[in-house]
Amino acid sequence: MIKPLLPNLNALIYYFTISCLALCLFCCEKQATKNNDHLVFRYNEHKNIGSLDPAFSKDLADIWATNQLFNGLVEMDDSLNVKPSIAKHWIITDSAKTYTFTLRHDVWFHKHHLFGKDSTRTVTAYDFEYSFNRLINPKVASPGSWVLNKVKSFKAINDSTFQIQLKQPFPAFLGLLTMKYCSVVPKEIVEHYGNDFRANPIGTGPFKFKRWEENIKLVFRKNHNYFETDSKGKKLPYLEAVAITFLPDKQSEFLQFAQGNIDYVSGLDASYKDEILTAKGVLRNKYIKDVNMIRAPYLNTEYLAFYMDSNVSEIQSKLLRQAVNYGFDRKKMMTYLRNGIGIPANGGFIPKGLPGYNDAIGYNYQPEKAKQLVTQFKTETGITTPEITITTTSNYLSFCEYIQRELQKTGLTVTVDVIPAATLKDAKANGKLDMFRASWIADYPDAENYLSLYYSKNFAPNGPNYTHFSSRVFDQLYEQAFTETNTKARELLYTKMDSLVMQETPVVVMFYDEVVRFTRKNVTGLGINPTNLLDLKRVRKN
Repeated sequence: MIKPLLPNLNALIYYFTISCLALCLFCCEKQATKNNDHLVFRYNEHKNIGSLDPAFSKDLADIWATNQLFNGLVEMDDSLNVKPSIAKHWIITDSAKTYTFTLRHDVWFHKHHLFGKDSTRTVTAYDFEYSFNRLINPKVASPGSWVLNKVKSFKAINDSTFQIQLKQPFPAFLGLLTMKYCSVVPKEIVEHYGNDFRANPIGTGPFKFKRWEENIKLVFRKNHNYFETDSKGKKLPYLEAVAITFLPDKQSEFLQFAQGNIDYVSGLDASYKDEILTAKGVLRNKYIKDVNMIRAPYLNTEYLAFYMDSNVSEIQSKLLRQAVNYGFDRKKMMTYLRNGIGIPANGGFIPKGLPGYNDAIGYNYQPEKAKQLVTQFKTETGITTPEITITTTSNYLSFCEYIQRELQKTGLTVTVDVIPAATLKDAKANGKLDMFRASWIADYPDAENYLSLYYSKNFAPNGPNYTHFSSRVFDQLYEQAFTETNTKARELLYTKMDSLVMQETPVVVMFYDEVVRFTRKNVTGLGINPTNLLDLKRVRKN
């Protein structure tokens, strides 16, 4: 009878040891920071962090972390304007194909003994040359190598001058350079650690790496040599440290926030949306005293897509595609399913917040018109019971079921098929779904990124055109936008392209997402932006 109990005993010892380790780390960290708790910003990352190497900053969790540790040539402000970072200024010549950056002289890498006597050194243009070469090196296999696809060459002219030549003009290029992939890293540190640079990051950012117990806690400390100052000349950052925990679910994360153990929660999860917000998207009375909520447009378009090469008559019919667009109330959907968080999409595919957005080119709720279009389809085709199937994942089932119920009132039979996210991703890329739910979050803040989904040379699986939409007029306008250097003129081209897409209805735009952030009342300076980037260098805790 004793022998069968041994595995259980070993398991108990294992879990007891892990629990003690976690408790020890927590207590040590708490003891070290208890006197400076007002200077430590605490948040939870439920999706975990895969790497602290900016060349692998693909997911938002990784981007949030690396944004505290690294800088690039340029950065994006909260209004999506590109502004200087390590590059203090730049000039664009050669018909908008050559970018010449002049670097600051006062940017230092975080301290490390491998730098030698001074334990640090300044950043030069040769560091950017190394970092960009590393980004496109097949052996590194960075998921961000595509950022430099339109680059013909790059080189350091001298210590303070870095030059990039493009293959063709690309107005959104500066926006691409704000991505964390393009951060500067030091050659001697990267080559010393190799793949382990992911857990031994040395950058130039406002915070420096301190300790990482994976799946338990990650700690950054203030970089006292950081080069940026505030408007009054005070050195940034204000905080002494950033502490990140890794509770694996949003419900536990929110509970920690409600108890005051973390300072910040991002997003509105179904597990707590009704607890903290009313149906109209207002903080409930019990949270008003201790919590601030900030919200703003997010560069994320949520939509249903039709596969335009489908052999199904209903999918091929512009009448039915229009009927779906007119057939449900987007405003009511956002109220009941998202507590008012999110913007009903009555414009085009370009989300609110980006130049080129126009709220007059989309569809609004017209149930009678939807019924007429379905009736017209039946009359013209002889198909008396038209049917469509919407394929989605479980996370968006409630949205698709709402649309299903509304569309059935028009005389259209709708089936909702739920499949795993990985299966949907593969199927939509290979043209195996007639209609599916999807979203597009901006890779870079320019409307061209959204319109690339309708360029005929971008057919999936070799590009992001999952609908296989094709229009000669659209392609001409898209290519013209590349060479248009006048900002306002380019915006007009973007709106014209978006309007053309909406007229042909390869998609049903449901809503534009919003960034929503909840903080404790003692947190100030956090801000909010349409890319949902977490920037802590100007944050204070009172």
